Amino acid sequence: MKLYNILKKVKFLVLGILTALFITSCSNDDDKTEMLKPSFENIEIGSGNNKKGIIGRDFHFEMDVVAGDRINTIKVLFKQKAGVSYSKEWAFEIGWEEFKGLKSTNMHKHFTIPSDAAEGLYDFIIQVSDQNGTLREESVIIELIGADKLPVNPELYSFMLQKNDKDFVYILNRGFMLGDDKGFKKNEILKAYVDISKVKDKGILYTLLIKKSAGHMPESVQDIDFSKVIVTDVRAHENMTEVKTFTNYVDLPNYSPKQMVIGSDTDNNIPAANPIQGNKAWENGDYYFGIVYTNQTHNMSVHYYIPITMSGF
Repeated sequence: MKLYNILKKVKFLVLGILTALFITSCSNDDDKTEMLKPSFENIEIGSGNNKKGIIGRDFHFEMDVVAGDRINTIKVLFKQKAGVSYSKEWAFEIGWEEFKGLKSTNMHKHFTIPSDAAEGLYDFIIQVSDQNGTLREESVIIELIGADKLPVNPELYSFMLQKNDKDFVYILNRGFMLGDDKGFKKNEILKAYVDISKVKDKGILYTLLIKKSAGHMPESVQDIDFSKVIVTDVRAHENMTEVKTFTNYVDLPNYSPKQMVIGSDTDNNIPAANPIQGNKAWENGDYYFGIVYTNQTHNMSVHYYIPITMSGF
């Protein structure tokens, strides 16, 4: 009887130990799940991902974020590097709260590099905190430059969007010119006169029609998804030895850019026109007209978009 009681006690003791080990193991697994850190990828820093910022100018930053649990905050810091000389001490931090609570997001932000920034190399520190208390941090070396030090400084100098060789739908800095008529109808002719200033060497310019529903507004030529855009014009320059203004209409017949007949079966892409069908087939509704220029030698870009409408389909 005593032996039975001893064995019974041993049995309960073993079961207790195993139960405790199982609970501890589950608890550890839960902790591991709760403590997963956020991750980010497809990071783009600067125009065309060139890792450069122009002091006093717009700065591009984009990445895809996946939280371990839920996103808490996203922020970036500019920190001067140890052992590097600067004209003055300077640091900068900017954060975004609107992604709080999301499991994942594509964040695409533009902000201005403050005009009091000191030129030089910086650690660009990306920080994503999670609502589970974890933090992921990554540092990338970037360069801040004064605009006067740039080899090229592409800017949209002039832009006019014309309809039927007579009416200007849009003129840069003056907005829409035809009152409520902000678009084109089937069989009307579209022309865009574009001037990009402060460029040299090698570059390429596209003018595009894109359905608003496509959710695609590329900021550099390498970002253009040609399955989603209608190319209305494309022009390139090479071996331009001096900084000057590049246009899409000089040296063409009658100093006119290429025209696009709304409703055409193909676009004006080079070297081969693309069929206008499938997801980008003509339809009534909201479009963007876009200008995208990239200086391929210096990896600097400029873009500009306006809303227009299409009808008659």
